[in-house]
Amino acid sequence: MKLLRIVGFAVAVSLVASTVAALTQVSGAVPTGPTANVVDTAGHLRVPADYRNLYQALGSWAIAADSGQGSKEIHTVYASPGAIDAHRSTGHFPDGAVLVKEVFATSTNEMTTGTVSHADKLKGWFVMVRDSKGTHPGNPLWGDGWGWSWFDADKPLKTTSTDYHSDCQGCHVPAQSTDWIYVNGYPVLRH
Repeated sequence: MKLLRIVGFAVAVSLVASTVAALTQVSGAVPTGPTANVVDTAGHLRVPADYRNLYQALGSWAIAADSGQGSKEIHTVYASPGAIDAHRSTGHFPDGAVLVKEVFATSTNEMTTGTVSHADKLKGWFVMVRDSKGTHPGNPLWGDGWGWSWFDADKPLKTTSTDYHSDCQGCHVPAQSTDWIYVNGYPVLRH
């Protein structure tokens, strides 16, 4: 009788553990580290899975239309868990912090509030990983304290970037003094 209770208890514990493991896999639980599922050992980046649920919203940008009213693009930026709090404490993103910028084409329409642009079609993502230690020397997508990569909307696992100097960094030059990030556009970083 005692043996049956022990076996029954062991089976119950095993079933609970299996269920928890399956639910964790299905729910997209927080990765074990900020760069888990973002950077492989060779330094190849990818768009992190389920970042919209796991990361914190850092802020948004509206890129004005070349002519007329409205915006031509909306950029929404997310930061890996803990990156915002760390930046508030130190004024810098910590090594391993991941930033994901979604880039959307817009649709502009008249609404009761006025002319409004909203995110329409996803064009792609820009992913950056903080790396002040230079952990991927020789990789042309890593340098100046970051890993840098652009991903087209239909290819979240394969970057089209070949060299961060020519493909990515040019847009960030005005933000060089703030670790290449336009922190002034993110009110959440302010105390």
